[in-house]
Amino acid sequence: MRSNRFLRAARRTFTVGTAALLIGAVTIPSLVTPAAAADGPASVADLAQGLLGAVVNISTSQRVKGTEGPGAVPMPQLPEGSPFQDFFDDFFKNRPGEQGNPSQKVQSLGSGFVVDAEQGIVVTNNHVIADADDIEVNFSDGVTLKATLVGTDTKTDVAVLKVDPKGHKLTAVKFGDSSKMRVGDWVMAIGNPFGLGGTVTVGIVSARNRDINSGPYDDFIQTDAAINRGNSGGPLFNSDGEVIGINTAIISPSGGSIGIGFSIPSQLALGVVDQLRQFGETRRGWLGVRIQPVTDDIAESLGMATAKGALVAGVIKGGPVDNGTILAGDVIIKFDGRDVNEMRDLPRVVAESTVGKAVDVVIVRKGVEQTVKVTLGRLEDGERLASGENGTADKDNGDEAPAVSTASVLGMTVGELNDETRTKFGIAAEVSGVVITEVTKDSAAAERGIQAGEVITEIAQESVATPKDVMDRIAALKEQGRKNALLMLASKTGELRFVTIRMD
Repeated sequence: MRSNRFLRAARRTFTVGTAALLIGAVTIPSLVTPAAAADGPASVADLAQGLLGAVVNISTSQRVKGTEGPGAVPMPQLPEGSPFQDFFDDFFKNRPGEQGNPSQKVQSLGSGFVVDAEQGIVVTNNHVIADADDIEVNFSDGVTLKATLVGTDTKTDVAVLKVDPKGHKLTAVKFGDSSKMRVGDWVMAIGNPFGLGGTVTVGIVSARNRDINSGPYDDFIQTDAAINRGNSGGPLFNSDGEVIGINTAIISPSGGSIGIGFSIPSQLALGVVDQLRQFGETRRGWLGVRIQPVTDDIAESLGMATAKGALVAGVIKGGPVDNGTILAGDVIIKFDGRDVNEMRDLPRVVAESTVGKAVDVVIVRKGVEQTVKVTLGRLEDGERLASGENGTADKDNGDEAPAVSTASVLGMTVGELNDETRTKFGIAAEVSGVVITEVTKDSAAAERGIQAGEVITEIAQESVATPKDVMDRIAALKEQGRKNALLMLASKTGELRFVTIRMD
């Protein structure tokens, strides 16, 4: 009874300002008494003590060239022997941009953690060490070691450093499995907020799979454990003291923690760290397709019961599936045994796959589900290939155009794609189909952002080459009772996208 009264008193006492003391960081059976279990662990001191030595402060310095602009104040020219000479010398001698001082040293602080004590491997965020000339790793006992950069990945904001393991006795932590974390699980963050060093904060997993538009593989863990400036690159621990996240970003109007922080999940970070250690760069899998979301309208147009997966908007020439294995208009719903529920799921699962691996890809093609085998390429090679590609549409077969030259349908005027219209709209030679010459204001086509100069290459996954083809396909869809028409559109340079247009 006395124990219960104490707990109630504690809850009242710490309502404001120190709630973290009661709601704790991690649920460790040895640290939680039955009476206190509902209120969080009684203490996380033992857990924190064992982890503090592996968490480090990262300090960097960069030489920034001095500038002379409208805001710069020049050194005054004083008469020889002026009594003010010493004063102005002291004031101006360290200003950037002055003769003899062409640059200044800029410093920044962040966090990191040791993952391999024998090799001296430290993990942090890329933005913590970006463009740094010098990197130092500061340990909790005051020892400082110079660090060299092993490799970085801007897409996931991960960097790997190396220090001399003989220069200091290192303590390492290991990665855990972030996929096992559930919303509500206790977590602990340790880092270097505002340069204070070795700071422990606690909270829970607030959400998973967050997309904050910071990169192509966003899949953040959201936590309410306090994360502030300087915590970047520090670890987020589970109740077993394993790293299940790398603290990276916060949402805050003031710059301080408001309980919305984001961590890169270990499931994503671990593969990147291994590749950087092994190769000094990333080597991600590549499928060689351009994709877009599957909306309800697109799903209905494709005969799908639910809107899911990633719609293939184009296939990159020279890529792994430029052999007809996967076609524009296919919907990828499963990749190598992993479900693709949303478009953003596909780039992540492909990138996590091994280059050269043969995988099964489940697609929906014209309403029929089927499985195809694909051997993955390397993303970094694919990016260079895609950047030099002018288009992905098939070349015109050179047939003579039919007699019907224009047609009006769904708020669009469409016409033949010939030398005259190519020149008028600047359409590349490799683009084929039917050109849109005019879009009626406030029409269904205008609502979808369709513009004159775009080219209709397919309707309902069937190619069109003439205005009559367009009219016939729309008429056929209406006869089938379809409410929407699925159009594949090509830009002037050949970039493809899918658009649905209402036919009512």
